[in-house]
Formats: sequence, C-alpha cells, structure tokens
Amino acid sequence: MKIALGADHAGFDYKDRIARLLRERGYAVLDYGTHDATPVDYPQYGFAVGEAVASGQADRGIVICGSSIGISIAANKVPGVRAAVVFEPLTCELARRHNDANVLALSERLTGWEMTERLLDVFLHTPFEGDVTEGARHKHRVEQLFAFGDAQRARTLKAIETGAVSDATTPKELL
Repeated sequence: MKIALGADHAGFDYKDRIARLLRERGYAVLDYGTHDATPVDYPQYGFAVGEAVASGQADRGIVICGSSIGISIAANKVPGVRAAVVFEPLTCELARRHNDANVLALSERLTGWEMTERLLDVFLHTPFEGDVTEGARHKHRVEQLFAFGDAQRARTLKAIETGAVSDATTPKELL
C-alpha cells in the first residue's frame, strides 16, 4: 500500500515519525513535506495529499497539522477525498468501515504519540463495509457525498425552504 503524507509546520514532527514507522512496516511513502518548523500554509499540503489519493498515485493519505481541522478541510476540497478528523480508535474505525475514509487527519498538538500509533493501525487495517453485500447501504451513502451537483443543490434548497428533508430514505434493498 502506498501512503501520501503531508503536514504543516505544526505537524511535521509527527509526519516524519509516521513516515519512518510506515517505511519500517513495509509501506511505500510519498512525503510532500513540510520538513521543519518554518511557518507554511497548510492548505497546500492538504491539497497535495488529496490529489495524490484522488488520482490513484497513493492508496491512502495522512495529513497532520496543529489541530487536524484546517488541513482536513483542505484535503476534502479535492473531489474523491474523504478525509476524517479522528482523536480516538472508534471514530477512526467507523470512518473507515462506514465512510470509506481515504485520508486520515491527525493533530500533533492534541493527540499523544501512542494514540497516534493506534489510530494509524486502525486506519490502515480496517476495511470498508460497503465492499460487501451487508454493507451496501454504506456504499450508497458514500456515493451521495459526491453527488452534490445542480440537481442535489435544488433539492437541498427546497428542503431549506420547506423546513424538512424528504427522500432521504435508504432503499429497502440496501438495508
């Protein structure tokens, strides 16, 4: 598996540690930087990792900044990316199982190293349930994440006008 990594100045230490750990475990690593504490703009690193994953150059991505929030927003701007901010193993597992998260967003300032190692293991070893018949509802929902075009926007604006969402029921054959 090939993993793309990117971090700003507030996440570069964990990024470098993660890169070493992944290489030791036999993963191929694409390291987009940054490599020191010189202040940089985190969106560029989120975009780079997102594009590497969305284009297929990497199977998954990991982005790190001080809080994990800004860099995850940047990665999620890339079509095809599902970046998840997680701080503990259960949400990390659910992000993979139910949402097919393909980019993990980590916080160097808010998450200890031991927890970060646990999150990496969960992210890299948890399968997406949508790839099996029993999990088809998850695949159906993940597909909707990228369906926001003109038709979906009109439907959403109608829901806002009427004060209610309609037609949000999972098809019975997927339950």
